Amino acid sequence: MPRITPMLWFDTQAFEAASYYCSIFPNSEIRHVTHYGEPGPGEAGTVMTVDFVLDEQRITALNGGPNVAFTEALSLVVHCADQEEVDRYWASLTEGGEERGCGWLTDRYGVFWQVVHVGFEELLLDPDPARRDRAVSAMYSMNKMDMVAIQRAADQAPSGV
Repeated sequence: MPRITPMLWFDTQAFEAASYYCSIFPNSEIRHVTHYGEPGPGEAGTVMTVDFVLDEQRITALNGGPNVAFTEALSLVVHCADQEEVDRYWASLTEGGEERGCGWLTDRYGVFWQVVHVGFEELLLDPDPARRDRAVSAMYSMNKMDMVAIQRAADQAPSGV
């Protein structure tokens, strides 16, 4: 069975970013660090790749230079069991970064993340489309997910009923 490992392209901050991420998530560690040799393109002896694990998900970080930037086209999703986890991961990942809408953020390294409450994922599967739509509309109005507000919106009876 093939294994798929996300690779994150940094300018020169691969080790710093991997260390930071490992400090935030449980069951995380840096496993291997490779260094550039004479062939380059990085300076000989500098970090080339960092293989690390975030809560049991293997990831590789590459110091590939300034030619590539992260975009919203790819994000890492953190599935949180409760609002306390949402709040904790949101605070850690936005430190030095930027809040965006709908549970999205950009961290201090430019990586895009989604911090999602698993209760919201369950609401997306709700068989009642009106309830699901009210939950989604509420989520669109916020940066960090507030599951109490989303649940309240989902449960709100339509006007005139």
